[in-house]
Amino acid sequence: MINVGVLGATGAVGQRFVQLLADHPWFNLQTLTASERSAGKPYGKVVNWRLDAPYPDNVSDLVVTPTTVESLKDCDLVFSALPAEVAASLETEIADAGIGVCSNARSHRMDADVPLVIPEVNPDHLGLIDVQRDRGREGFIVTNPNCSTIVLALALAPLRSFEFHDVRVATMQAISGGGFAGVSAMDIYDNVVPYIGSEEEKLESETVKIMGSFDGSEVTPASFGVSASCHRVPVIDGHTIAVWVDVKEPVAEVKKVYANFKSPFSNLPLQPEKAVELLDRPDRPQPRLDRNRGRGMTVSVGRIREGLRFVALGHNTIRGAAGASVLNAELICSRKYL
Repeated sequence: MINVGVLGATGAVGQRFVQLLADHPWFNLQTLTASERSAGKPYGKVVNWRLDAPYPDNVSDLVVTPTTVESLKDCDLVFSALPAEVAASLETEIADAGIGVCSNARSHRMDADVPLVIPEVNPDHLGLIDVQRDRGREGFIVTNPNCSTIVLALALAPLRSFEFHDVRVATMQAISGGGFAGVSAMDIYDNVVPYIGSEEEKLESETVKIMGSFDGSEVTPASFGVSASCHRVPVIDGHTIAVWVDVKEPVAEVKKVYANFKSPFSNLPLQPEKAVELLDRPDRPQPRLDRNRGRGMTVSVGRIREGLRFVALGHNTIRGAAGASVLNAELICSRKYL
C-alpha cells in the first residue's frame, strides 16, 4: 500500500478525493489537511459532507493537519485540491521535499516540465517526471486538466486518426464546478451565466498541450486551434460541451472510431470499461442520465452530425477533477515512478 494524503480535504474536490481514496486497493489514505481552524480535529467533526455518495466512516477519526510540508512527511504521494494561489508555491515545496504531487489545481498545468495528463490520451507525457528529476527534484508534480478540458480532450482523442485544424466549443457547465460557495441560487436559478473566469483560456491552451507530442524532453503543442465559449447552467453535476471540428470524413466513419476507441492500458482500479462511450441517439448525452457512466469516469459522445458536430458530456468532479488525479496516480504507480 502507498501512503497518501489529500490537501484541502474539506472542500468540494477534497471531499471527492476522500470518497475515491477511502477504500482504494492501492492507496492508504492516512493524511488529510485543511485550514488552521480545522487542524487538530477529527475529520468527521469538521467536514460538512455534501456529496451524493455515502460518507466513508473509516476516515472519521483521522485528525486533520495543517497544510504544510512537515505534515506530509509520512506520505509517498499527495492529492492536491488546493486553491491555485496556495498551490503555486506549496506544491513546489512538497515535490522538492521528495513527495509526489497529483494536482487538480491550475497553478503548474502549463509549466514546461510538468505533465498535464489524461491517461487515455497522453500517457507518454509522464516522461516529464524524468525531466523534473534530472533537474534535481526528488519528488514530482503531475497535473490533470481543467474539468471541461478533460471532457473535450477525451472526446477529441478518437478523432486523431483524421486530419483537423480547427476546434470550436460551447460549454454548458454544472454549478458544482464553482465549488460549494461558487454560484448563488439567485444568480443561477432560471438563468444561464455566459462567463466563467479564465475557463475559455484554459480550454484553448490546455487542450493543445495535452494533445501535443512529447520527444523525451519537451512537449510540442498540437497544431490545431481551439476557440471556446463557456457558460454556467443550472445543472448540479455534469459538463456538457457542443463541439465543431473541421473533420471531413463521413459521420459513419467518425462513429466507427468512437465505437472502437480503446484505452492504451488496462487493470487500473478507477479505469472505466469505456473511457469514451458513443451514445448513438439524437437526444443524448444528457447530464442527469449519463454523467455517472463508468462510475463517473466515462465521457459520453452523441448527436454526431455532418460538419463535424457533436455533443460530449462528463462528470466534472469525478472524471473532471478528483477522479482524474486518482487515475493519473494509478498510472504513475503502474509505471514505477513511485
